[in-house]
Amino acid sequence: MASILRVNTLTDASSNNSVPMATVSQGSAKQWINLDGTSSGAAERDSFNTASTTDNGTGDHTATFTNAMGNTNYGNAGEVGTGGSSDSHGMLCGHSKTTGSVRVTSINPSASIVDRNIICLISYGDLA
Repeated sequence: MASILRVNTLTDASSNNSVPMATVSQGSAKQWINLDGTSSGAAERDSFNTASTTDNGTGDHTATFTNAMGNTNYGNAGEVGTGGSSDSHGMLCGHSKTTGSVRVTSINPSASIVDRNIICLISYGDLA
Protein backbone atom coordinates (compact mmCIF):
# COMPACT_ATOMS: atom_id res chain seq x y z
CA MET A 1 0.00 0.00 0.00
CA ALA A 2 1.40 3.38 -1.00
CA SER A 3 1.32 6.32 1.38
CA ILE A 4 1.73 10.06 1.02
CA LEU A 5 3.69 12.34 3.33
CA ARG A 6 2.40 15.92 3.08
CA VAL A 7 4.62 18.62 4.52
CA ASN A 8 5.34 22.28 3.79
CA THR A 9 8.87 22.39 5.21
CA LEU A 10 11.60 19.88 6.04
CA THR A 11 13.78 20.61 9.05
CA ASP A 12 16.57 18.89 10.98
CA ALA A 13 16.01 17.39 14.45
CA SER A 14 17.06 20.61 16.23
CA SER A 15 14.88 22.79 13.94
CA ASN A 16 17.90 24.90 13.01
CA ASN A 17 18.05 24.11 9.31
CA SER A 18 14.89 24.02 7.26
CA VAL A 19 14.00 24.03 3.59
CA PRO A 20 10.62 24.58 1.95
CA MET A 21 9.31 21.68 -0.11
CA ALA A 22 9.16 23.93 -3.19
CA THR A 23 12.94 24.32 -2.96
CA VAL A 24 13.40 20.57 -2.76
CA SER A 25 11.09 19.98 -5.70
CA GLN A 26 12.33 22.84 -7.90
CA GLY A 27 15.99 22.51 -7.00
CA SER A 28 16.39 18.79 -7.60
CA ALA A 29 17.89 17.35 -10.76
CA LYS A 30 15.16 15.91 -12.93
CA GLN A 31 17.58 14.00 -15.19
CA TRP A 32 21.26 13.12 -15.19
CA ILE A 33 23.61 10.83 -17.05
CA ASN A 34 27.24 9.76 -17.01
CA LEU A 35 28.28 8.20 -20.30
CA ASP A 36 31.32 7.16 -22.32
CA GLY A 37 31.17 9.29 -25.44
CA THR A 38 34.09 7.47 -27.08
CA SER A 39 32.34 4.11 -27.36
CA SER A 40 30.07 3.21 -30.23
CA GLY A 41 26.55 4.21 -29.24
CA ALA A 42 27.64 6.25 -26.20
CA ALA A 43 27.66 3.66 -23.41
CA GLU A 44 25.79 4.79 -20.29
CA ARG A 45 27.62 4.22 -17.02
CA ASP A 46 24.74 5.36 -14.84
CA SER A 47 21.73 7.62 -15.18
CA PHE A 48 18.46 8.89 -13.74
CA ASN A 49 15.33 9.60 -15.83
CA THR A 50 17.27 8.85 -19.02
CA ALA A 51 15.51 6.40 -21.34
CA SER A 52 18.29 6.27 -23.94
CA THR A 53 21.16 8.10 -25.57
CA THR A 54 21.97 8.54 -29.25
CA ASP A 55 25.42 9.02 -30.73
CA ASN A 56 24.78 11.52 -33.56
CA GLY A 57 28.44 11.74 -34.61
CA THR A 58 31.71 13.08 -33.24
CA GLY A 59 31.06 14.86 -29.93
CA ASP A 60 27.30 15.01 -30.61
CA HIS A 61 24.88 13.14 -28.33
CA THR A 62 21.17 13.17 -27.53
CA ALA A 63 19.76 12.12 -24.14
CA THR A 64 16.10 11.10 -24.25
CA PHE A 65 14.16 11.46 -21.00
CA THR A 66 12.09 8.68 -19.45
CA ASN A 67 9.66 11.29 -18.07
CA ALA A 68 9.30 14.46 -20.15
CA MET A 69 9.99 17.95 -18.92
CA GLY A 70 7.02 20.31 -18.54
CA ASN A 71 8.39 22.77 -21.12
CA THR A 72 11.63 23.62 -22.94
CA ASN A 73 12.68 26.26 -20.40
CA TYR A 74 14.65 23.77 -18.29
CA GLY A 75 18.35 24.27 -17.61
CA ASN A 76 21.25 21.96 -18.28
CA ALA A 77 24.71 21.70 -16.80
CA GLY A 78 27.49 19.41 -17.81
CA GLU A 79 31.14 18.57 -18.03
CA VAL A 80 33.35 16.49 -20.27
CA GLY A 81 36.80 15.04 -19.76
CA THR A 82 39.23 12.31 -20.70
CA GLY A 83 39.41 10.75 -17.23
CA GLY A 84 43.20 10.36 -17.16
CA SER A 85 45.83 11.70 -14.77
CA SER A 86 46.50 14.52 -17.26
CA ASP A 87 42.79 15.08 -17.76
CA SER A 88 41.82 17.48 -20.50
CA HIS A 89 38.46 19.00 -19.60
CA GLY A 90 36.13 20.81 -21.92
CA MET A 91 32.57 22.08 -22.20
CA LEU A 92 29.27 20.42 -22.86
CA CYS A 93 27.04 22.74 -24.88
CA GLY A 94 23.31 22.14 -25.28
CA HIS A 95 22.06 23.10 -28.71
CA SER A 96 18.68 21.49 -29.18
CA LYS A 97 16.05 20.96 -26.47
CA THR A 98 12.58 19.45 -26.58
CA THR A 99 10.44 18.38 -23.63
CA GLY A 100 11.54 14.80 -24.32
CA SER A 101 15.26 15.17 -25.00
CA VAL A 102 18.35 17.36 -25.10
CA ARG A 103 21.13 17.29 -27.70
CA VAL A 104 24.63 18.29 -26.58
CA THR A 105 28.06 18.81 -28.09
CA SER A 106 31.41 18.05 -26.42
CA ILE A 107 34.02 20.75 -26.98
CA ASN A 108 37.68 20.54 -25.93
CA PRO A 109 39.75 23.48 -24.57
CA SER A 110 40.80 24.32 -28.14
CA ALA A 111 37.12 24.76 -29.12
CA SER A 112 37.10 21.64 -31.31
CA ILE A 113 34.18 19.21 -31.28
CA VAL A 114 35.50 15.89 -29.97
CA ASP A 115 34.37 12.60 -28.44
CA ARG A 116 35.09 12.40 -24.71
CA ASN A 117 35.45 9.43 -22.40
CA ILE A 118 33.48 11.18 -19.67
CA ILE A 119 30.31 13.09 -20.45
CA CYS A 120 28.13 14.16 -17.52
CA LEU A 121 24.83 15.98 -18.13
CA ILE A 122 22.27 17.25 -15.58
CA SER A 123 18.85 18.76 -16.33
CA TYR A 124 16.86 21.00 -13.95
CA GLY A 125 13.28 22.17 -14.37
CA ASP A 126 9.69 21.00 -14.04
CA LEU A 127 8.56 17.57 -15.12
CA ALA A 128 5.36 17.30 -17.15
